[in-house]
Amino acid sequence: MTPHIVAIRDIVHITHDTLKVTTDKPSGFLFRPGQATEVAINTDAYRTQKQPFTITSTPDDPYLEFIIKVYPEHEGMTKKLADLQPGDELVVEGVFGNIAYKGEGVFIAGGSGVTPFVSILRDLKKKKLVAENRLIFANKTRRDILLEEELGNMLGDALINVLSAEQVEGLAHGRIDEVFLKAHVNGSRKYYYLCGPPAMMESVESDLRRLGVEGAQIVRESW
Repeated sequence: MTPHIVAIRDIVHITHDTLKVTTDKPSGFLFRPGQATEVAINTDAYRTQKQPFTITSTPDDPYLEFIIKVYPEHEGMTKKLADLQPGDELVVEGVFGNIAYKGEGVFIAGGSGVTPFVSILRDLKKKKLVAENRLIFANKTRRDILLEEELGNMLGDALINVLSAEQVEGLAHGRIDEVFLKAHVNGSRKYYYLCGPPAMMESVESDLRRLGVEGAQIVRESW
């Protein structure tokens, strides 16, 4: 796909270390909910430093949105992103990603791994098809949770936030392991969508298989 230069419309912190970046949308730019594109900053110093980011807007939105974790301790693209302003430009190129909605199930995310599911769930909400889907969302602390209010409004009790480094009343605590899954996941669920840190996802997939979930029921990213 041809690279597109897009202007930033808005850029704001939505958590202590995460940006929401909204840009213009190129004409004819097509993607499926859950997919990603490569993004670079349109300056001489950063134009070649492309990184993959999930598109969190939906295909029919008139803009592109990205939710991006910033690593200020690293001298790289995400640190520079935090210094950008509306009117600055990004380069977006290509569309890719294997996560696609196949039917009702359980979305299991770790940290910024929730971003493909944001686009999918927003798209389902527009179509009034959220239905019996469930999201189990793992983070270290309460302040790390992305879009807690929006996801809670979409899913209600079907949103289960899990914190590993902090205990908060009303939220689950611990790890998403076999015991947790057995307690919170109905075995009749058809699909299990996984995205997050690789080690966490490998562990969750292994636990799901021990609980009798077949490979064809598990949807994961591969890039």
